Amino acid sequence: MASSLSFVHFFITILVTIIMSRFGQSDARTSLNVLSFGAKPNGVVDSTKAFSDAWDSACRVEDSAMIYVPKGRYLIGRELRFEGKICRSREITLRIDGTLIGPEDYRLLGKKQNWFSFVGVHNVTLLGGSFDAKGSTLWSCKANGQNCPEGATTLRFMDSYNVKIIGVLSLNSQLFHIAINRCNNVKIEGIRIIAPDDSPNTDGIHIQKSTDIEVRNASIKTGDDCISIGPGTKNLMVDGITCGPGHGISIGSLAKDLEEEGVENVTVKKAVFVRTDNGLRIKSWPRHSKGFVERVRFLGARMVNVSYPILIDQNYCPGDSYCPTEESGIKINDVIYSRIMGTSATKVAIKMDCSERFPCTQIRMQAINLTYHGGAAKTSCINASGKQLGLVIPDGCL
Repeated sequence: MASSLSFVHFFITILVTIIMSRFGQSDARTSLNVLSFGAKPNGVVDSTKAFSDAWDSACRVEDSAMIYVPKGRYLIGRELRFEGKICRSREITLRIDGTLIGPEDYRLLGKKQNWFSFVGVHNVTLLGGSFDAKGSTLWSCKANGQNCPEGATTLRFMDSYNVKIIGVLSLNSQLFHIAINRCNNVKIEGIRIIAPDDSPNTDGIHIQKSTDIEVRNASIKTGDDCISIGPGTKNLMVDGITCGPGHGISIGSLAKDLEEEGVENVTVKKAVFVRTDNGLRIKSWPRHSKGFVERVRFLGARMVNVSYPILIDQNYCPGDSYCPTEESGIKINDVIYSRIMGTSATKVAIKMDCSERFPCTQIRMQAINLTYHGGAAKTSCINASGKQLGLVIPDGCL
């Protein structure tokens, strides 16, 4: 396990080094250093305006532009919004060699939706850098039951296309680390996400209403879903993810609304889960909905002491309070689980709690081998139909 984690970090380091050296060879015709706009790398003086001014200048460049953030610690004490609507640039690269830190007072960001947001941008690359949101003080507030703000997502891309996020490190986000909303053609590669296992609602990467998304070679340690896949996600590839601690990779939660877009064409392959609450999960509230899940492929996963390695939960209701009492309207069809090995931390390694009104159909399992403390694990499956091919341990689900 240690060797596989070391390989991921080694790969990420090599990837970022190669890409940064490429960008250093005058690919961008105009280079803008945030220090020239008044940014201070001392972690004390607020550099929010300097970053905003650098973006505005890059948008006025008609060809390619690079915004460069040298080594150092830069305080970004307010919400920073990068708008693409008025940009004339053919492409913009934001290359960060430094660390961007949030304010000590969580309230300055906590009432905002986002810390950094990119809205309506295209042909934008975010390359390298560390984002430290200092979310622990907000989590403490929530743990003590005080009147706390919800918190800010560290990085959000909205209504954007042709975006690359490469080699980024996100630390201790107040809420989600990275969110992709209403975007097309987004590539996320070689990133690291770190937050404690008890940090609330700190999803690593959240994707919804977006098409043609790739997430590759990422290490995610957080307090909620490593990757959460929301309504309207189509053509998603997740490849080479190490997850843990966290809640696993989840499609959902779905059925929050009656009029809800479906999730289709999702592939997750070569994933490693280490002591997570779940592995590969599909979850929906027990509520009427017009949504659906279709053509999902879970291909190649290693489970290390995972509580529920394979889980479909159509009666999802965290906390079990004020739960809906309807049948889930989400139609789950054509899901493949293949080459999934390892250990379960619970006796039930495969659980499918599907809707009676809309049962899970065309579920296929092949090359599954999951054990419980070195012994036999069990299955628990309701309203699910499909096929088992070849070795499936534990069996009896379909």
